[in-house]
Amino acid sequence: MTGLLAMAAAAAPFSHKTHLAKKLDCVICHSGASGSQSALDNLIPANTLCAGCHQDGRASFQPKQPRNNVVTRFNHQLHVRMGSAISATIVRAVDAKTYLSDPGNLRSQLEGVKHPCTGCHRGLAQADVVSADHFPHMADCLVCHNKIDNPFSCEKCHDQKPEELKPASHIVGYLDKHSNSNVEKTSCAVCHGRRFTCLGCH
Repeated sequence: MTGLLAMAAAAAPFSHKTHLAKKLDCVICHSGASGSQSALDNLIPANTLCAGCHQDGRASFQPKQPRNNVVTRFNHQLHVRMGSAISATIVRAVDAKTYLSDPGNLRSQLEGVKHPCTGCHRGLAQADVVSADHFPHMADCLVCHNKIDNPFSCEKCHDQKPEELKPASHIVGYLDKHSNSNVEKTSCAVCHGRRFTCLGCH
C-alpha cells in the first residue's frame, strides 16, 4: 500500500495554489527565471529543490521538458526585474481600450496580483494543475511591444515563418470567403493591429 501511495503522490498534478498560499516567491522554485534570456530555457524546478521542503519523498516526479512554445525569443531576466509594473501597464491598456483582445475580466484578475510573475502567468494562485491557460497571451506582450508590421514583426518573438503562424482559418481562398462573412475583427488585431486594412497585406 505504501508503494501505491508513493506512486500516486508522484503522479499528482502540481498545485501552484498550495505553494503560493505559503507566501513563496516564484523565483525560489523557478530560480532560473532571474537569468533566463530565452523562452526555450527549462525553468521547471529539479527534484532536488523540491526535496529541500518535501523530505518525505512525496514530491518526487519524473523530470520533464517545458511545453512546446511558438515563442522562442523572450527575456525572463528583464521582465522579472520589472516586477508588478507589468500588471499595472496591462491594466492601463485595458482602461485605455488599447488591449488587442477582448479583455473579459482581465482587469479584476490583475487587481489582485500579489506575485509579479502572476501578472503574465495569471490564475496560478487558484490553480491545482498547470495548463496552457496560465501562460501569457500575445495581447499581453503587445501592450509594450506594439510596433506591428505583419509579417515582418513576427520574427521579433517567433522563429517560425509567418505562414507557419497563420491561424487554421487562413486557408486558400480565405480572403474571398471572409470578406463576405461576419468576421469578428477584434481577433484580427493581435496579428494585424487595430489600424490594418485588408489591402495592406493583399
